[in-house]
Amino acid sequence: MATHAPTSTQKHLAVLIDADNAPAAIVEGLFEEIAKYGVANVKRIYGDWTGPQLGSWKKVLLDHSIQPVQQFAYTKGKNATDSALIIDAMDLLYARRFDGFCLVSSDSDFTRLASRLREEGLTVYGFGEEKTPRPFVSACDKFIYTELLRSAVVGAASNGHERPDPEPLEAVKVASPPSEEKLPRAPVGFIAKILDDTADEEGWALLGALGTNISKLRPEFDPRTHGYKKLSELIKGYPQTFELQTRSTSGGGSILYVRHRQ
Repeated sequence: MATHAPTSTQKHLAVLIDADNAPAAIVEGLFEEIAKYGVANVKRIYGDWTGPQLGSWKKVLLDHSIQPVQQFAYTKGKNATDSALIIDAMDLLYARRFDGFCLVSSDSDFTRLASRLREEGLTVYGFGEEKTPRPFVSACDKFIYTELLRSAVVGAASNGHERPDPEPLEAVKVASPPSEEKLPRAPVGFIAKILDDTADEEGWALLGALGTNISKLRPEFDPRTHGYKKLSELIKGYPQTFELQTRSTSGGGSILYVRHRQ
């Protein structure tokens, strides 16, 4: 796996994981995703490590340099783990050493924490399952569904050097189509409206600006949910609705613009 050397422009991030509400199966995809947004300077995971229920997490802690934080369940029905995570988050906030936080949980109890961190001008990336309550999703700047991270790991594993023998031609013909047909359709109407609101007089807008504005209104939006790796690929997937144009910059590079066909 390729490594990326941190640069001075990368964000310093604190990663706080609720072990009771996050499966260990996401760990590879989780840190690959976090690397897109910055450097994980702090990686902590919270739970009661005296019991067997967190055994799958124990196996991956050392490999990813995650610091386990022990929190006993003093009272049945009360989640002491949440309190410990929130207290640490506030301590890290006031240390003024971080540009953002990654909160890994599907628990709506962290909604107020996410809002409080954003009030201080920090970027909050949420990671949780699709069942995560809407208030917590909306409280984050960006929310990534962990189902996408698991599928990414499976896809990466299938692209290894060792490949199974090809199936017979007959088997290929009768095989059921891939699961893409089960993917939700992209919110084309919503994207078109955002595009219309941000476009210039000729109807063009920077693709990057479009993506930023979409995330502001729908933090959970992710092209991968709809079967596309990037927003540009999603746009290309709807040629009857959108037009994509590549323009050269003065520095010799290129930049993408998009327009809503009306």
